[in-house]
Amino acid sequence: MPLPRSPLVRYLLLAVGVVALYALLHTGYVSYPTSDSQRVNACFTVLARNQDWRALRDSMKQIEDRFNRRYNYPYVFLNDEPFSDEFINMTRSMTQAEVHYGQIPSEHWSYPEYINQTRASEARAKMKQDDVMYGGSESYRHMCRFESGLFFKHPLMQQFDYYWRLEPGIQYLCDINYDPFLLMKQRRIRYGWTIAIYELMNTVPTLWDSVRRFMQTHPDLIPEHNALWWVSRDNGTSYNGCHFWSNFEIADLSFYRSPEYQQFFDFLDREGGFFYERWGDAPVHSIAAALFLQKEEVHWFRDIGYYHPGWQHCPSGDAWLANRCTCDPNDKSKTITNAGWGKCSHQWEMLPDTPRHLRKAL
Repeated sequence: MPLPRSPLVRYLLLAVGVVALYALLHTGYVSYPTSDSQRVNACFTVLARNQDWRALRDSMKQIEDRFNRRYNYPYVFLNDEPFSDEFINMTRSMTQAEVHYGQIPSEHWSYPEYINQTRASEARAKMKQDDVMYGGSESYRHMCRFESGLFFKHPLMQQFDYYWRLEPGIQYLCDINYDPFLLMKQRRIRYGWTIAIYELMNTVPTLWDSVRRFMQTHPDLIPEHNALWWVSRDNGTSYNGCHFWSNFEIADLSFYRSPEYQQFFDFLDREGGFFYERWGDAPVHSIAAALFLQKEEVHWFRDIGYYHPGWQHCPSGDAWLANRCTCDPNDKSKTITNAGWGKCSHQWEMLPDTPRHLRKAL
């Protein structure tokens, strides 16, 4: 077919070709599905309260406009109370995708029998007095425990192989012109993140002591070529505080359903730190990924612009322009990789690669 004579048309065709080539080189997968058969068995998962519907409409509009209007991945909303008609109507109207609403079983949002509730109450009072973030909150502890090891056990989640966590009040700052679920499936990636940050160590004072006891008790579960160096520079003696900010994560649910992760969570749960301290799901997920996964099985989605109140990840360079980003990568007050708290992201890149012949991911 002859090239069009109009210089303007030629320029437009060239521009389209450059953008397509960029997407191919930087994601390894070009854009949009041609049929439902190409969609991965995946969902967005949202833990929410009835009063969160307005903030969730904002979050859903962003993820729909930036990504999901082309893919229609379903949503699973979970709540420790029944969802109100208002919440259901206000969220269902934001998407053409299938939407599921479920109540969390009471045994997943309550105290296990082996937890001393008097001790837990005293610990909350002390942490509140010491101005520990969410230190006095009982519901926050139930949330962290649920997100650490129980959310994927909900009946509505059993049908899915992958999940993408979505929260109220977040922003997606760039177009996502490919399918992260498909990328993970094709490359055998088990866990994906955008922001890595230091933990508030006064929330997890004995977490690493428990992790060390787990490693000593179950050495057979810890592979030789893992990512432990990222969370402990002294071969497991101490924890440096690095963790993936789990308000954004995309994961292969077979990782959380694996025997090793289940044993890890059960061990930590019986240690009591979810209630006697304020262990969060972010360090639990991150330490588990470092213990059980190779570097190549964990993926930094550095091309996804994302904001959670406090910090953002903002791509730079050609990706910023090609993906219509609206954030400022040079804003040190928001962009985590340009702030002192963002050293964990850079240190991830320093993690030694797994020997090629031993890699599980492509």
